Amino acid sequence: MLQEDPGKVDYSSIGGLSEQIRELRESIELPLMNPELFIRVGIKPPKGVLLYGPPGTGKTLLARAIACNIDANFLKVVSSAIVDKYIGESARIIREMFK
Repeated sequence: MLQEDPGKVDYSSIGGLSEQIRELRESIELPLMNPELFIRVGIKPPKGVLLYGPPGTGKTLLARAIACNIDANFLKVVSSAIVDKYIGESARIIREMFK
């Protein structure tokens, strides 16, 4: 796991993913920046988002743009680093990342 500086990535530098950007902003940015909206409506915000797909489709760029926009930490995790053959080890590794 590496904590990286997301850089100065803005949504305007991401082309062709406007629908995905809108969904991510609603799922991540809105609950963090305006939690009172969710309280007023009486719904729970999403607990997380999983970005998946083939290499080169903009997943990391989207994550960097969100992290830069809300001044959050950007943790880059390679999936092969958290997969383990022993039961419970993968969960332990993920818990350690967020301590």
